[in-house]
Amino acid sequence: MTNTALEIEQKLSEYESALPDDKFSQLEKVSIWFLFALVSIVSFGLIFANDIFWGDGLKPIVWDPIVKDAGAAGDAGYSPQNTAIYAFTILLAVIVLQGIFRKMGLPADDKMMIALIMWVLLAPVLRVLEDSDFFSSKIDWLMISPIIHFHLALWLVGIAFISHNFCSKWDGMGDDKTVEKSRTILFISLGMALFLHWALLYRPAYFEHQDVGLFWVLIGLAFSYLLLFMVLVWTWKWPSITRGLTAFGSSATLLGFFHWLQFLDTPWPQESGRVVESQPIWPLLVVLGIPAVVCWFMYKYGIEDARHINLTGYQAGVLPDGVTVKTWEDAEKIVSKHPIEQLSKKALLANPMVLAMVYGQLCDGIATMVGIDFFGYGEKHPVSNAVIQFGGEINNSIGISWGEGAWLFALVKTILVAVIVWLFIEMRVEKRQVHMRMLIVLAVLIVGLAPGLRDIGRLTLDV
Repeated sequence: MTNTALEIEQKLSEYESALPDDKFSQLEKVSIWFLFALVSIVSFGLIFANDIFWGDGLKPIVWDPIVKDAGAAGDAGYSPQNTAIYAFTILLAVIVLQGIFRKMGLPADDKMMIALIMWVLLAPVLRVLEDSDFFSSKIDWLMISPIIHFHLALWLVGIAFISHNFCSKWDGMGDDKTVEKSRTILFISLGMALFLHWALLYRPAYFEHQDVGLFWVLIGLAFSYLLLFMVLVWTWKWPSITRGLTAFGSSATLLGFFHWLQFLDTPWPQESGRVVESQPIWPLLVVLGIPAVVCWFMYKYGIEDARHINLTGYQAGVLPDGVTVKTWEDAEKIVSKHPIEQLSKKALLANPMVLAMVYGQLCDGIATMVGIDFFGYGEKHPVSNAVIQFGGEINNSIGISWGEGAWLFALVKTILVAVIVWLFIEMRVEKRQVHMRMLIVLAVLIVGLAPGLRDIGRLTLDV
């Protein structure tokens, strides 16, 4: 198969080659300059026309909902205006960042995807704690979307910088002395960062909730450092930047989760005066269990081809170096026997990024349905709310009095994720586009997995 692949690639070399990784495409150049112009205009506007840009613009559209969400009223809804702003920002960020990451030579493989998933999990863990009114009133706005994602992005960049600059010189070295040295330096530096994370975000809250117990908090701190060390042990062959991001992201998530347990054990007062009640366990099992079963079957179906394509040295769905998508499509008959074409479709079903997208979207859909139709929660996103209201109209038209119509949202999410999976297994990307693919998945996780886990967290903690 390898010889056949090499022969195919030799034939493809006669076609026009893709741009080198160190060159920006025209779209990337336009996006970067547009971002620069946009930031400049907004900055000058905030300075010289503050009433227009801030008082009548960003403040009522973006900032006021964040402040309201962080306050006693809580859970401010999104508007069509700020939804459009956030969507455009994500799209622009994907285009700009993927070009920058590619030029920097940052990894964009399955290991990095796993690392980023850890950070996506961290966001809803912190967000649910904010829903429970845990954090100090001085910093609780940092836990509100979309600020929380920018906030965590700063932590992510800092951890990536520390990990890469301290230990990247030993990447690829497998002798025991080097492995131990790299692990020790990462554990000490990331351990200090984890302590800073705890001291800045969690410690001030203990003084505001003086009656809160510390049993689960202390256990959480101990287990977080244990997990930090163990992840560094398990990932000793990984690049240092990926190791650091995975280790810190997972340990910080575990630390936050133990604060959930502390709330369940000794709940602190709610700003709204609401009395916390115990909730049944079945929503947790349903919301997390059904997507897990679906992903397990996908994984089992695709894992053999995933292993085979890894043995050939190729990435599922990623074209050989220098080959463009147009070349690949034009040479359809030639490439039909290439490992990428023969193995990618099934292999991608077992890929972490596809599994994470499926899990996240299903989790969001089911959690929303359970929360609204069974427990009386509301939907804050205008588009999602419109779908739910339409589902309610269908209920009324056929005489169903149960629920608000969130079943339709879950159905739409299921169809959406099926379409996304189909697109991903059919799509081929150039080697220089792997960062864009990874960032697109990250964006989907931010708007799917994170809200879904927040929903089930709120249901579990009754906040």
